Amino acid sequence: MRLRKAIAAVALLGLASCGTSTGTPAVPPPVSAADLAKVTLKVGDQKGNSQALLKAAGLLSDVPYKIEWSTFTSGPPLLEAASAGAIDIGGVGNTPPIFSAAANANVSIISAAKGNVVSDVVLVPDGSPLKTVKDLQGKTIGVAKGSSAHGQILLTLRKAGLSTKDVKLSFLQPADAYGAFAQHRIDAWAVWDPYTSQAELEAGAKVLADGTGTANGYSFQVAGHDALSDAGKNAAIRDYVVRIAKAERWSDTHRDQWAQAWSADTGLPPAVTRAAAGKGPDLPVALDDTVSRSEQELADAFTDDKVLPGKVNFAKFVDPRYAQDLASVRG
Repeated sequence: MRLRKAIAAVALLGLASCGTSTGTPAVPPPVSAADLAKVTLKVGDQKGNSQALLKAAGLLSDVPYKIEWSTFTSGPPLLEAASAGAIDIGGVGNTPPIFSAAANANVSIISAAKGNVVSDVVLVPDGSPLKTVKDLQGKTIGVAKGSSAHGQILLTLRKAGLSTKDVKLSFLQPADAYGAFAQHRIDAWAVWDPYTSQAELEAGAKVLADGTGTANGYSFQVAGHDALSDAGKNAAIRDYVVRIAKAERWSDTHRDQWAQAWSADTGLPPAVTRAAAGKGPDLPVALDDTVSRSEQELADAFTDDKVLPGKVNFAKFVDPRYAQDLASVRG
């Protein structure tokens, strides 16, 4: 599930063009089973994510509404589509919602999951002389702009007494960063699984620092306000997020089966997806103050680094309307 991390960010102006957020929508009344059957839920997805997971877990065969899937290359354009009403809901990593909040987009964060932060790493090539984060001073680090890795490297540098002014960030999408890393055109690479496992297995990459104490490992389901305001779609979203949470728990107890399905859906070698799945999946967690505080810290890091204009109020974009339904899944 680490592919849920955003591969790249779009400009804030693109998100801002979606309009001005009107606050959290009111919860509409419930609908009958007959009315729910008429709903088509438009779901934004990324390769190897929600659709693949739900299918592998056997949770797509009895859905009481229709699902229309749209594939996105990353989280930010997915959230732009949700804000504009082009899709109803989608899963993203910990950073795209911060950029959406900064743009005051018409979306709300409605459920959360947490993965193993050892998958969020700073890698160096095999044989690199760099041994500590402080050794990154003056070096070039590849990272996807606006991704979870971008936030991670900001916090990792800060923890070591450095800032992005002490290094050179080379903003590269993972495919381009992998090539640059393998050819030693960058000194280090901030990234997440399955790219972490791929680089370790195929390129002999070494972990300079993992996300312990820096990355928060969160991912989110985020819905557009138009969908949350619609009674039928609100009911479908309620069912959908519960299915996602159940699928996440399934992936924890069926790691080999999930790794096989992940490989089949993405084309990644089975050895890579097995290694990534073995580190543990994203598991559902309460969308509570702990999550909001952690995300606020990440948002503040972007603000301090002048990536975002002004302070973001993350909690303003949290909608816990499905908390009770999700609590029963977490156990």
